[in-house]
Amino acid sequence: MSITAEEKQRLMKEYATKEGDTGSPEVQVAILSSRIATLTEHFKTHKKDNHGRRGLLMMVAQRRKLLDYVKGKDEARYASLIERLGLRR
Repeated sequence: MSITAEEKQRLMKEYATKEGDTGSPEVQVAILSSRIATLTEHFKTHKKDNHGRRGLLMMVAQRRKLLDYVKGKDEARYASLIERLGLRR
């Protein structure tokens, strides 16, 4: 249900704001988005996994908080991030 280390490294490279960046909001949102997509697929076959669903909802809330943070800091950065990730809003 989680993403692989290779996938995580790829996301870090793609969304990093500078060399060696692993914790910027952009990287965190990208990793959370990947995990959310993976879990969403999981729930298509495991409809009654309510414990996992709780984790998914917490991840969605965390991603929302990070996106709100980026939007408060820099609106253009926020717009480019949701565009690159293909998120609504």
